[in-house]
Amino acid sequence: MMKQADLIYNEDNLLQILKGLEAKGNWRQAVAVTEWVYNENSYKHRRSRFVYTKLLSILGKAWMPTEALRIFTIMRGDAQIYPDMAAYHSIAVTLGRAGLLNELIKIIDYMRQKPSKRVMMMRRKDWDPLLEPDVLVYNSVLNACVLSQQWKGVFWVFQKMRFGGLTPTGATFGLAMEVMLKSKKYEFVQKFFEKMQRKGVPPRAITYKVLVRAFWEQGKVNEAVEAVKDMEQRGVVGAASVYYELACCLCNKGRWKDAMLQVEKMEQLRLTKPLEFAFTGMILASFDGGYISECISIFESMKDYCTPNIGTINVMLKVYGRCDMFGKAKDLFETTTYSACSSQPHIRDHSSLKADAYTYSSILEASASAQQWEYFENVYRQMTLSQHHLDQSKYSWLLVKASRAGKPYLVEHALDSILERGEIPDVELFTENICQTIAESDHGRTLHLMNTMSAASVEMNEQQWSDLLQQNSHRFRVDALKDLITHLSTSDAIKTDPGLGFVRALQSQCATMLAKDAEEPQADNCSHSNLMEQDEISCKDSLGSHEFSDSSTDIPVSGVKAGSGGDIVLRGPHSEDEHRNLAHWGTQVSAIDKVLDSMNSFGNCSSYEKMPTALEILESWEQECVEDIFAPKKGSRETMRDK
Repeated sequence: MMKQADLIYNEDNLLQILKGLEAKGNWRQAVAVTEWVYNENSYKHRRSRFVYTKLLSILGKAWMPTEALRIFTIMRGDAQIYPDMAAYHSIAVTLGRAGLLNELIKIIDYMRQKPSKRVMMMRRKDWDPLLEPDVLVYNSVLNACVLSQQWKGVFWVFQKMRFGGLTPTGATFGLAMEVMLKSKKYEFVQKFFEKMQRKGVPPRAITYKVLVRAFWEQGKVNEAVEAVKDMEQRGVVGAASVYYELACCLCNKGRWKDAMLQVEKMEQLRLTKPLEFAFTGMILASFDGGYISECISIFESMKDYCTPNIGTINVMLKVYGRCDMFGKAKDLFETTTYSACSSQPHIRDHSSLKADAYTYSSILEASASAQQWEYFENVYRQMTLSQHHLDQSKYSWLLVKASRAGKPYLVEHALDSILERGEIPDVELFTENICQTIAESDHGRTLHLMNTMSAASVEMNEQQWSDLLQQNSHRFRVDALKDLITHLSTSDAIKTDPGLGFVRALQSQCATMLAKDAEEPQADNCSHSNLMEQDEISCKDSLGSHEFSDSSTDIPVSGVKAGSGGDIVLRGPHSEDEHRNLAHWGTQVSAIDKVLDSMNSFGNCSSYEKMPTALEILESWEQECVEDIFAPKKGSRETMRDK
């Protein structure tokens, strides 16, 4: 298309094209256009250094340091476009922002090196491209030291600048202070600030921001307040970020009312971010400091300044959930979810209050902490219907906890949903589902899960399986384990790990449980014999030391006689009833065993294909949502399957 356009791609035209692509953020197209034009035979010998320098700038703004290094290497290999100081500035700033300190040091070495002989032969003999790094390049090195926390690099930079006759600027001192702050070298933060004052370099607002942050992390709140006062007395126009740091510092120490004064100062300045972000940070700072009531007070006061956004709502849900305030978390969540569909225009227009995945995760965590499992299930269903998903790397433990609290179908649905999305589930979801299927004697499902783990390349060795089965041994019956071993031994599907390790661990666990069951009756018999002997001795002692009469006891004397072995045998009028009651109790025990057996055999399907998919469960939930999304769900996994 570019070739058919019949345009002349000279330097000015290419710069205009790159400028338009930069405005749209299309760095890939900018690279493709430049390379296509200069690979054409008619433009191969007309390469422009200005075009390539502009391309470096575009890649730097797009945070593409690797691609920028590739373009810079191309420039060093061609005398026509060999880098000048502007190109070195561009690549230095890009690498500094990315924290690539080693690559940036190499760039400084390239500035002082002569080009290759091939490049030198392309230019006239008196051409000298050697350059010395300036303040901007060294500031980029300091910027890289911030991310890499190479605090010793600060002294290297100041030494090189002194040898080169360069004077540090306010940005140089500010970056040096920030490096020391990130590296927790607070004493050097103060020293560089004092050195800047001695050199007569006027501090900027960003410098005071670093100083306040350093005092905050040291717990020196009063010093942070004095630093801001010093800034105001010097006539330095404070940035909103300075007052924000001081407000968070005060909130972290419980002085939220003093922090509100800083909010009023922020309102009078140009804000780079909405005021809601400041309140959210203040709430988090109070929470980190352990001041829970202050978090609530800040949240309530926030409504006088601005409307809470979803970020603030999520933070408050986290605060309520961590502090056993489930009622408040529930009210806030329901207010948030209902406001999106409210008929009031001023509420409906706030699209930022729409619940996101983090909102649902926070309320699920609060429900789990408060053991509110019915509400947990309702929120999970609502989250699924809203097309949001739990971050399994962070919150899979919530589903496992819900499964053990009587909601096994939730973790099963989550596992199936993740698989249907083409993702690899967390190993914790697999293991909980496997334990559940073992307890329910669902051997087909167990085998399917093992094959799925193998296909997903989920690694788990024999020791890990043994630990898992040991921890969950109270959920398994010996007969269920034996049946599962028999079922797996007749199947040819398990040939590799983790299935083989699971089978070996299963056999070991079954043998352990059989040995334990064999020891328990012997222990019970021993304890029963000891109790009988103690009762005999106690009864004989009582008869020998006390006189019984009709008026002194409720047990008839006629009902007491000697047994054949000298034992005391009670023959009261209710002995036959007692025997009948014991016989009846034996019948009850047998009936309970039958009920437990039927419960343990629940869900034993002959094939996994009979189980509903996650999509089918989702459709069922959508139908229930139409009637009443918060209707209490009394069913269990069996109900889900019947649907």
